[in-house]
Amino acid sequence: MQTRLARLYGKGDLRIENGAVPSPGPGEVLLKMAAAGICGSDLHYYQDGGFGPVRVREPIIPGHEAAGVVEQVGADVKLKPGTLVAVNPSQPCGHCEYCRKAMPIHCLEMRFMGSAMRLPHEQGMFREWFVVPEKQCFEVAPGTSAAEAACSEPLSVCLHAASRAGEIRGKRVLVTGAGPIGSLMVAAVRHHGAEEIVVTDLADAALQRATAMGATRAINVSAGASALTEFEANKGYFDLVFECSAAAPAIRSAIATVKPRGTIVQVGVSGEVPVPLNAIVAKELHIHGTQRFHEEFATAVALISSRAIDVRPIISHSMPLEQADAAFVLAGDRTAACKVQLTF
Repeated sequence: MQTRLARLYGKGDLRIENGAVPSPGPGEVLLKMAAAGICGSDLHYYQDGGFGPVRVREPIIPGHEAAGVVEQVGADVKLKPGTLVAVNPSQPCGHCEYCRKAMPIHCLEMRFMGSAMRLPHEQGMFREWFVVPEKQCFEVAPGTSAAEAACSEPLSVCLHAASRAGEIRGKRVLVTGAGPIGSLMVAAVRHHGAEEIVVTDLADAALQRATAMGATRAINVSAGASALTEFEANKGYFDLVFECSAAAPAIRSAIATVKPRGTIVQVGVSGEVPVPLNAIVAKELHIHGTQRFHEEFATAVALISSRAIDVRPIISHSMPLEQADAAFVLAGDRTAACKVQLTF
């Protein structure tokens, strides 16, 4: 059996090719892929050949936000053909030091679909047909679209980021950056009961989507950080900041507007960025990193299935696999697109 797939050979070099599809073995299912989102890391691979120390060093099939329909099952599988599932791209080893300490996110042998972090690279899900272990498939409720189900992975990232912040209910929250992750971060903190959610971005279209996801106020900071000056009075206004842009001006604004002993969760990733350490020290700030997710994936699927979190406002475009190159270009235009998905 053959499948059409998108394979990236290097910066800007994305090709539609054919590949072989194995039969599902014990504990595996064959999926007819339905929708797969282009993530920020996929964009970094396409636009720059990587991000920070992570570089595309060999051909890689991108894609780690996807949903598909069970077509065929191997032995000892409970899922039934015809079931729509969201695919968890994360596969920790289960036996290394960090897995044994109940920190599978930091697994030393982590396999994460569509990731160039290790050699050989882990191949992803931008393909029509895909065999995957059943344990990585999560059934979604009837009435949930494949496009919605494919948002389970990025929502999981935001739910894990929220877990790094401590108590959110009743807090004043700033979210910097209103791309797909920033907008889903807004939805996550709204779900957790934040009293006030201010979101910032450089693009009005992004801010409109973040407002649809639950922001109480949206501020365009394209004219500069002075747009947030009002929140710097009395050593800061916000209890929590989720910094989703990884832009140096946004990080400086986060530090300037959060209260003393407030918490900043750094969600966005980049290379080296200058940070005002004196302000962090003087305000006794809590700075938390966050990456990926584990148990949050099942929670994300449940929240999307029930529409307790409605992800539809962020899904801006759906394009067929054969137009993958154009889809990547579009995804890079934040004035026109938010979450761009490939369809199969």
